[in-house]
Amino acid sequence: MGSLDYARIKFTCANVWPARFQEMKLTTAALSFPLGRQGIETGATIFANLGTAPLVEHAVRNGEGQLAKDGPFVVETGKHTGRSAQDKFIVRDSETEETVWWGDVNKGMAPEHFAALKEDFLKAIGEQEKLYVADLFGGSQPEQRVNVRVINQFAWHNLFIRTLLVRPTASELENFEPEYTIIDLPSFRADPARHGCRSETVVAVNFSEKLILIGGTAYAGEMKKSVFGILNYLLPTRSVMPMHCSANVGADGKTAVFFGLSGTGKTTLSADASRTLIGDDEHGWSDTAVFNFEGGCYAKMIRLSEEAEPEIYATTKRFGTVLENVVIDPVTRELDFDDNSLAENSRGAYPIDFIPNTSEKNMGPVPANLIMLTADAFGVLPPIARMTPDQAMYHFLSGYTAKVAGTEIGVTEPQATFSTCFGAPFMPRHPSVYGNLLKERIAKGNVRCWLVNTGWTGGKATMDGISRMPIKATRALLNAALDGSLNEAEFRIDPNFGFEVPVAVPGVDSALLDPRAAWSDPVAYDETAQDLVRQFIENFAQFEQHVDEGVRQAAPVAA
Repeated sequence: MGSLDYARIKFTCANVWPARFQEMKLTTAALSFPLGRQGIETGATIFANLGTAPLVEHAVRNGEGQLAKDGPFVVETGKHTGRSAQDKFIVRDSETEETVWWGDVNKGMAPEHFAALKEDFLKAIGEQEKLYVADLFGGSQPEQRVNVRVINQFAWHNLFIRTLLVRPTASELENFEPEYTIIDLPSFRADPARHGCRSETVVAVNFSEKLILIGGTAYAGEMKKSVFGILNYLLPTRSVMPMHCSANVGADGKTAVFFGLSGTGKTTLSADASRTLIGDDEHGWSDTAVFNFEGGCYAKMIRLSEEAEPEIYATTKRFGTVLENVVIDPVTRELDFDDNSLAENSRGAYPIDFIPNTSEKNMGPVPANLIMLTADAFGVLPPIARMTPDQAMYHFLSGYTAKVAGTEIGVTEPQATFSTCFGAPFMPRHPSVYGNLLKERIAKGNVRCWLVNTGWTGGKATMDGISRMPIKATRALLNAALDGSLNEAEFRIDPNFGFEVPVAVPGVDSALLDPRAAWSDPVAYDETAQDLVRQFIENFAQFEQHVDEGVRQAAPVAA
């Protein structure tokens, strides 16, 4: 495991734990559906459906990480500190040929290459000394969920996925039969010539065999997103809308969903103590409910502060939280959330009930409000805008946010990022499938649609003296949208994007509401806005033939 850099985090259990603990036999329950019935043969000791405490014990004894001062388990994932998007493949066969949106995002793998990969994975499974197996649900609404079995090489991976997915009851485990299986072996090295992949790292999805193979990466998020991909493939055939969003419910019983790419505030804004949290990342919208796909949350930890995000910060002091690539002092076991030397994408996984005021069943009513979050580094978009259903579909298919310059060598200006459906890497079907489903549900429920910019104001993010949108202002605008009072405000039409922007909102500095006026040079604003408009139009060209005239007319206006 040297190439995964685990040597730097290993420590000797004998120096930390008393001899009595070292001799403790960690037992496990039998699987109701044995691995052998799935064609998986191994001499490994199988640890099945362990709880949090025994999994942490195993992980410590295996040298997989460290316990921090206040209880969370801290790990390093090595060279992979995020998803390996270029190493993910879907098997291209009779099941998927006409149903998957093939291209740069959904890359095909030949069935014969997958067969060779599976053969080598099963051989590697047979050589393991111990394996950790968790039987879980993807989806909280019983009639819409899928049974998922996850087989892990690492105990902490098993703890992670058990934390993130929905945990069956003891009685449900007695008759559990897996529909989909994920095998995750970080030590496995793929052979591009033999397996038809790009590198030694591989994530291979076979919808026909209902099997996902993950190798060559210790980043645990690959498992979570694989389940998201499964549900994104299955649910549209049931007229259920799968969404990369967070969701919560107000005291009035009305649900809000928050779409957004990483870094736009999806987790932060949904963790509001005054509202009941349904979930922070992945949901389905059925005829009767918004339901969480998961039973846990997966929040960014970099520069986390108690003042700005108290609910999430509190989870970092709980036993049962898993922290990835957060820097820890080896002596005091104190955490440093400002240190990005291991990763900018440091993460924390914790059970959803670690957040106060969460939904008991991870479900809520169908939405009354839909919010699309963007972090606009160009300083063009207003902090909030009201959209028509056609505009909502346009922006949903666009999936816009912006990267801040300076994250890559040679990049000196913000970069527009368009990820359709606010989650292109996880959407196997054509975006129009999800877009049309969303538009139908918006119309059916008379849902209010809002675009919220959590990015920069007064200029581009690269300009001196330019700051990010104050989170207090964002929360105030959101609260006004969600309680209905914002609908009574005076609105103006944005000349570039055509949506409605409030002129004044109590408790919010009106200067924030007009981004052009916030710039010291209005002409520079106009030039920047038109550049962004052109990027929107160029990106949307790929969808024009798949949408109706109303959506095409919702495009921003080029001068």
